[in-house]
Amino acid sequence: MTAPIGYFVHHQGRGHAERAAAIAHGLPADRPISFFTARADIFPALPAHARVVTIPSLFEPGFPTMPVFADDRTPDTLHCAPLGWDTITTAVAIIASWFDTARPALFVTDVSAELAQLARIASVPHVAVLQHGDRSDPGHMAAYEGAVGILAPYHASLEQPGRPAWMNAKTHYAPGVGIDAQGPDRAAARAALGLPLDADIVLAVGGGGGSGTPATPLTLGARGEPDSLWISIGEIQHEWHATPPANLRHMGWVANPERWIAAADRIVSSAGNTTVHMIAAAGRPWVVVPEWRYFDEQLWKARMLRAAGAAAMLDHWPSHVPAWRAAWAAAAACDLDRQRRLVDPDAAAGVAAWLDRLAGWREALPATSLLVSERIA
Repeated sequence: MTAPIGYFVHHQGRGHAERAAAIAHGLPADRPISFFTARADIFPALPAHARVVTIPSLFEPGFPTMPVFADDRTPDTLHCAPLGWDTITTAVAIIASWFDTARPALFVTDVSAELAQLARIASVPHVAVLQHGDRSDPGHMAAYEGAVGILAPYHASLEQPGRPAWMNAKTHYAPGVGIDAQGPDRAAARAALGLPLDADIVLAVGGGGGSGTPATPLTLGARGEPDSLWISIGEIQHEWHATPPANLRHMGWVANPERWIAAADRIVSSAGNTTVHMIAAAGRPWVVVPEWRYFDEQLWKARMLRAAGAAAMLDHWPSHVPAWRAAWAAAAACDLDRQRRLVDPDAAAGVAAWLDRLAGWREALPATSLLVSERIA
């Protein structure tokens, strides 16, 4: 059995878990991988050599917070490091204990600047997952600088400006890792969903990491296009003054978003990583409206999609029908072939092979090399 890989998976949304599972399926069967996460239910099916270790959340106390130490300054090298949270103490202890007993070859952080630094302090080589956004702060940069590799789950053409050369040199790009790049065609998707084959269908796609898509702008858009069918999937924020017309349907959370995306003629969406790559794989006239995220993650992803000619970008949701018309006119200029090239069907296999190579240092050690614990014993 080869040395294991550890992998922290953030439980916000489902994209982190979906790409982690895809990577696990690409690893050799003799390379065990342990996922550390606060929610085991967000994972799709995993291979036999993968396991999930549930840890307390690093971001939610699980108990009423106390004012003790609340005013203490947080060092610039840390993001979420409150004092007095037993849940964090337990989570860190579980991971650190695993470092000691499992002697992993590698630890992947998707995402936590604190756990990236913990791995480095524990002398465990780590790979940091890189997301869009302004991440030039000391905490992020310490995680990236201390990593043996950086995993960017998007195409290199979407890389934002300003990344240092040393970061780019150790970055592995994995465009669309974790999604099914071979979705159904439009007719097959509509038949499976019971949608009219000849309708002009507009799809609004909301992600799982925020509060949801506002319903009122969709009401305006649908009212302005009475001959089109407007459909939303994902979380929706309803407002008392919105009066949805008959050609607007809210489907809520669906098990097969890629099928709804394939069925659409035009798409408006947030800029979450999974959402972006599902839409890019399908290739559709596309309007992106970034949601608020830490470090302006979605804002930067939307900017780079616009710069690549892959999507039209709006700073906020349209507030009247002419704004929708202008947005769709801009979306009509999208390069659909360029969209599709933003996704690599073999991305997961490529990441798995890259991680397996990075982890190979354990097997390359001389047979006479002894662990410190063995020497003490």
